[in-house]
Amino acid sequence: MSGLRRFLAIVIVLSCIFMTGFAHAEGIKLRKVQIELVEPAWVVNASFQIDLPQELEEAVKKGLTFHFVTELNVSQGRWYWFDEKPIQAQKNMTLSYQPLTQQYRISGGGLTLSSFTLSEALIQIGSIGGWQVGDLTALDIGKTYQAEIRMRLDLARLPKPFQINALNAKEWNLSSERYRFPFTPTLKTPSTK
Repeated sequence: MSGLRRFLAIVIVLSCIFMTGFAHAEGIKLRKVQIELVEPAWVVNASFQIDLPQELEEAVKKGLTFHFVTELNVSQGRWYWFDEKPIQAQKNMTLSYQPLTQQYRISGGGLTLSSFTLSEALIQIGSIGGWQVGDLTALDIGKTYQAEIRMRLDLARLPKPFQINALNAKEWNLSSERYRFPFTPTLKTPSTK
């Protein structure tokens, strides 16, 4: 009987550890994405949830600037040659902490915002609205394309000592999964997630 109790105790402890890992999951996750035609361009609206590990939160607070990159690729397969890629776009956002004002600063695309908390700053970085990725002629209405989007922390833009640390620590390799979805442009495109 004591062997059964020991087994059940181990199962309960492992279950608690496993569930705690999901409750405090860190990283970048895509919540929704939409590609639509807003004359005269194709526009992306997306939302990412960004949860920084404690080590990265402390690094930002100590003055390290983080560069987040969102990448979008829209391609169409061709049987006779490499895939056609009518849209390849990148959006860069930076996150830094200003100790004098005790605010987080978000900048990118000619826009600068401030926030008093890191969680608000990460929400602003993860909210992408009205991102123009291609002109009207880039995609043909009614053709089916394969779209792919992801957001990542750009490790190449970190200072060299942090780049070396990032190679050895998984907390620094912050990236969402590559989310792939079929996309058929229409005059009014519904949300894909």
